[in-house]
Amino acid sequence: MVIGIIGENCSGKSTLANRIKAELGGEIITGKDYLRMAKTESEAASLFRRKLKEALTGENIIYVISEPEHLTFLPEGSFKIFVSADLETIKERFRSRMHGNLPAPVAAMLDRKHGIFDDGTYDYRYDGVQGDPAPLFDVLKRLE
Repeated sequence: MVIGIIGENCSGKSTLANRIKAELGGEIITGKDYLRMAKTESEAASLFRRKLKEALTGENIIYVISEPEHLTFLPEGSFKIFVSADLETIKERFRSRMHGNLPAPVAAMLDRKHGIFDDGTYDYRYDGVQGDPAPLFDVLKRLE
């Protein structure tokens, strides 16, 4: 199964990906990690698309996406999970990652990007702040 975990920076995607991996198993691939598959970006993209297509009926791949252009990698039949968090939580998490400092340009970037995935079509919506993954696990186990 291919599980796409989609959302903004610091919304809780990686935490959810790790919990899904612990519950169901699978390989986690984040953002542009696929570039390590080949020497050129085009070759890596081609290999990655093939790997994801094969995973639809094979081992689980959990693809963590925070950039809209990466949505195009998800093959038809992928299970898409949207992870959301309010802007203040995102900023606080980002500030924590940056050792307590949130530079104004970074805050402005977070403001601009907030909501970029809100209107997409997803199989499941998950609250990256208060969400309980147990119901999601039940859904995913039924799909295996």
